[in-house]
Amino acid sequence: MKIGGFQKFSLIDYPGKISAVIFVQGCNFRCHYCHNRELVLPEYFSKSIPEDEILDFLSVRKGKLQGVVITGGEPTIFPDLPDFIYKIKKMGFYVKLDTNGSNPDMLSLLIERKLVDFVAMDVKAPPEKYSLITGTDVHKDKIIRSIDILKNSGIYYEFRTTVVKDMISEIDIYRIVNTIKGASRYAIQNFYPVETLVNEDFRRKEGFSKDQLKSIEKKLKAKFPQFIVRS
Repeated sequence: MKIGGFQKFSLIDYPGKISAVIFVQGCNFRCHYCHNRELVLPEYFSKSIPEDEILDFLSVRKGKLQGVVITGGEPTIFPDLPDFIYKIKKMGFYVKLDTNGSNPDMLSLLIERKLVDFVAMDVKAPPEKYSLITGTDVHKDKIIRSIDILKNSGIYYEFRTTVVKDMISEIDIYRIVNTIKGASRYAIQNFYPVETLVNEDFRRKEGFSKDQLKSIEKKLKAKFPQFIVRS
């Protein structure tokens, strides 16, 4: 595991739990709007944080922190992810994983071994637009497999989509809804430009308007037990 960042305290990254957040370095996608270029583009990588340093901190925070979030980058590209999570679970922490869904075999393994309690999966686009959004060739069948794995997993999960004006349309959102039909929780996340975008040209891009988001929420909130707009 290559760990590029560590946040010792968070109230927002793991819903309902006080958590620490681990950021891995490395990703197999190149989503233009990604806010974490220092975790995606090797030329921006800082020195990795040793695993033992993270584990030592967590060991003295038992009873104070409830959960650990593993995000990135893309955690599932690391073969030793299950071993790392096992060490965290042994301490009694809940574990939330953020993933792009490109490695359904790893996702299935983690669920079967009861190593994750909550998975948040980014559903970037309807299948036909995946390569456009991610900046790379994507095995779309793997994305569909990951969606199906989570829907049938019995664990807490969330699908989420970042919306960028002129790249993702309302029609695209409805196509995604069809792709994840039967899901228990879906979140729309509005895009905001920041300095650390993977594609600096996207500083001139915009998210959806408030009216667009309200319209989408009105149309979709009845289709899921939980539908969330993060504006």
